[in-house]
Amino acid sequence: DNKNLDSKTFIGSTNFLLMGVDDHAFWFFQYAFSAASATIVAGTLAERCQMGAYFGYSLFLGGFVYPVIVHSVWSRHGFLSPDSSDPLWGTGMIDFAGGGVVHTTGGVTALIATIILGPRKGRFHDEEGRQLAKPKEFYGHSIALQMLGTFILWFGWYGFNAGSALTILTEHKGKVAALAAVNTTLSGGTAGIVGLFINFIIEERRTGEPCFDLKYAMNGALSGLVAITAACGVVEPWAAMSIGFCAGILYIVASGALIKFRLDDAVDAIPVHLANGVWGVLSVGLFASPARLEDSYGVSKHVGWFYSWGKGSADAHLLAAQIAGVVFIISWVTVIMLPFFVWLSWKGWFRSDELEELVGLDRSYHGEGLAMHAEEVNLEYVNAFNKQREMKRAKQTARSANRTGEESGESVPDLPRDSLVSENDRFSDNTSNA
Repeated sequence: DNKNLDSKTFIGSTNFLLMGVDDHAFWFFQYAFSAASATIVAGTLAERCQMGAYFGYSLFLGGFVYPVIVHSVWSRHGFLSPDSSDPLWGTGMIDFAGGGVVHTTGGVTALIATIILGPRKGRFHDEEGRQLAKPKEFYGHSIALQMLGTFILWFGWYGFNAGSALTILTEHKGKVAALAAVNTTLSGGTAGIVGLFINFIIEERRTGEPCFDLKYAMNGALSGLVAITAACGVVEPWAAMSIGFCAGILYIVASGALIKFRLDDAVDAIPVHLANGVWGVLSVGLFASPARLEDSYGVSKHVGWFYSWGKGSADAHLLAAQIAGVVFIISWVTVIMLPFFVWLSWKGWFRSDELEELVGLDRSYHGEGLAMHAEEVNLEYVNAFNKQREMKRAKQTARSANRTGEESGESVPDLPRDSLVSENDRFSDNTSNA
């Protein structure tokens, strides 16, 4: 790897299975980034995706998609890397802590997956298959736990954003880490406030009943955190607030667009991570400060377009490199994950069984009892689900008995055909559009 410092490669070719790696702290740090890109998708597909599909897409995303993207942007041998000896257009793509590498990658994957998987039962259509005038809301069980989760994520963001300063090659690691922490705080806080109050105004105009919906404060804050991720070490604090302000508005617009196009995102991960991941990467090309670029990367020849414009220049090399990076990330994710999800759906391994979805995946996949959610589940669905499981057990018992009989030479009578018909098949006429 050290023999060809000037070479550019599509993917790494050394250190497989950590062979020859001495800096295990760096590996663990990068592993956390990779895992984060996969967890983004899980929230979007909640309540209707098979467990096996989670394992499958995590393997493909972590094994074939993410490594190429992270190598292209963060390795000195990547064609988009600003640390390359010959960076793209003299600047390369700057993604300080993963706004494109992690969040845009996960967001594009989530968008492709939800288009193919389809919405949850009852989200956009009634039991007869008619389109609802107003989509049905699926509310969470605890706003307190949602808020706690938001603050846990926010706290973890300091590890990603400020921690990324430890990987820069200049001597200003501490100074840049402090700036990244400040910018992360300002952008997240600004976006949360903007999301809360913009939604307040919209609801007051729409219904005449103003409401402070904490969902918009929480997802707004997360949007601001995503948006500042790519730029946190190369922009001034005032720019971080501007980026967060736009992120709060962009979240509301993107969330509304999903509803308009009847795309079901259980936790609004696509507006948070995709829309604001892209915005964050592009914001670097607009707001990157000459002084901050010098501190983080040791160069400031090509800066944010607003700075160039203010000096009477039309230099947009950095902005162009950021756009190229976004296009590459979206393209590579689509090339790999679109065929994979289509194949997964074609095989019947993507969407959960209809009755399993109706009674809840906690019950069907994880064995949780229905007592705590009994008032939310139609008893008819529960009975049908239990009968379906009994039929499956009967089939398995019959197969085992047949195999045993064949080995011993004895004849084992088959179960009546009606007893082997899936209860889900009998029940599907009434629930197919529920």
